[in-house]
Amino acid sequence: MASLSVESVGGVRTGALLAACVADHGSATHPYYSSPALRNGANLADAVHFLCALHGRHPGIVDLAATRIVDPAGRAWLASAAEAAAAERALLTRLAVAAGPIPSTPGGGGSEAAIQAQRAALATLALSDRKGCALGAALAFAADWIALRSVIEAAAKRLGVEPAPSSLGGEARLRAVADEAVTVERALLFGAQQLALQHRALWDLLEARQQARRDY
Repeated sequence: MASLSVESVGGVRTGALLAACVADHGSATHPYYSSPALRNGANLADAVHFLCALHGRHPGIVDLAATRIVDPAGRAWLASAAEAAAAERALLTRLAVAAGPIPSTPGGGGSEAAIQAQRAALATLALSDRKGCALGAALAFAADWIALRSVIEAAAKRLGVEPAPSSLGGEARLRAVADEAVTVERALLFGAQQLALQHRALWDLLEARQQARRDY
């Protein structure tokens, strides 16, 4: 996908900008996400545990955003997305249990604090009073989950767990919701970009943990 800046709004529909924002700033372009090292058993287990720590608790970003969004298109999508997100949380919890203890990592004591800070940042986005920000964050979460799901499914295969298909929605559906939303485009894209950057920070953390284990 061609790179589009969040600022390049002229003549481009909101949904396309949101998709480009997630593609540019989210998980799929992070080097560790595409690294063969991630598919190692301990590293997959680490990813599962930290994804669970970030997104495995209720209320999640979709649930929180639902308390702020009054736009009809956004609310209609959130109604189904909340149920889908609950299923993804259940899957993450199941995988975390199957994976066993979090892999021991030298100097990893700050990881829990980092995840707590990320959860707080995501909650702030989802509860923002800035019209459009919460919806943008929730849509970007679902869009980036398409990439995260491939890691989750790789872990499930290794652990012998059969995951049901995700129903958070494909890119076309998420683009349509963004296009139909009666909201402030700049705020929506800001929320999307910040969500994507938080996921990217998660991959930074996971990569640092992998390197610490490798070098120990």
